[in-house]
Amino acid sequence: MRNFLTTFEWSREELDQLIDAAVRFKESAEQSKSLAGRSVALVFFNPSLRTRASMQVGIYELGGNAVVLEPGGTAWTLEHREGSVMDGDKTEHVAEFVRVLARYCVAIGVRTFAALKNWDEERADPVLKAFAHYSEVPIINLESAMHHPCQATADMMTIREKLGQGRKRVALTWAWHPKALPMAVPNSFVLAAAQMGHEVVVAQPRGYELDGELMKTVKAQAAATGGKVEVTHNVDAAFDGAEVIYAKSWGSKQFYGAPEKEIAERAQYRSKWIVDEQKMSRTNSAIFMHCLPVRRNVIVTDGVIDSPASVVVDEAENRLHVQKAILESLLTKED
Repeated sequence: MRNFLTTFEWSREELDQLIDAAVRFKESAEQSKSLAGRSVALVFFNPSLRTRASMQVGIYELGGNAVVLEPGGTAWTLEHREGSVMDGDKTEHVAEFVRVLARYCVAIGVRTFAALKNWDEERADPVLKAFAHYSEVPIINLESAMHHPCQATADMMTIREKLGQGRKRVALTWAWHPKALPMAVPNSFVLAAAQMGHEVVVAQPRGYELDGELMKTVKAQAAATGGKVEVTHNVDAAFDGAEVIYAKSWGSKQFYGAPEKEIAERAQYRSKWIVDEQKMSRTNSAIFMHCLPVRRNVIVTDGVIDSPASVVVDEAENRLHVQKAILESLLTKED
């Protein structure tokens, strides 16, 4: 059995094959019915628009049935820690929850964000790993504390679709946001970009480094694929010659457990770390990308997101096609 937890567990060749399949899904009027008569569980600990809608539509288009569950809402509250004495507010343990779902469904997608309370604990992705540990069917990561591989794969598809095959100069730029956000999207984006052999520049204020162990992996992947990774604190310079601008805010690990301190500390970056027309003019006619939802005139100006350079809606659409490719790959191999 195989899971889709991070892109790192899939080779460059396999990621290319997923994107090839996603392109075929996008271009074909005839759809595979590889999920006919089968159900996929989608477990959402957190809100969702694109992930939920694209997964439900994708499962339907493959002929299957989506079972959507929201722990604490449409399902019991869940405990994931082993050895827990469950005399608090958690009603059911993941051990039973996952095993029961596996009797009904052929795969389980799970979405669980970082709580931004304990860096050392959350960077280990404990909830996602608990699902994978107990499951007898494939687990698909629909965004966890540290990774969002479905989004990253769709991002790689979008870059290929808009700019063609081959290495591109890709800039991931941190952006100011009124609240601290998890690192899952930027982590997965830089990892996938390195796996695909792109030249990656990460622009961030000092103190907003991505996970150190992850960045070691990213640099090793870049070295293996002929890519390159550099980090800069100069946001303007990161735009120079870029062919792709990917904007995303993320919180600093040093403020996990103290978000109010971070809000005050990063107020200084608001006007400087926004994607605007002036910065985009420094690029090599770059496309603008963001995973959505995006705060207009905070992360990016209206002038940029509404311009021909913006591919955010195409990028969101590609989630549907990529996730169908992931589902079919996992489940046909299981067969």
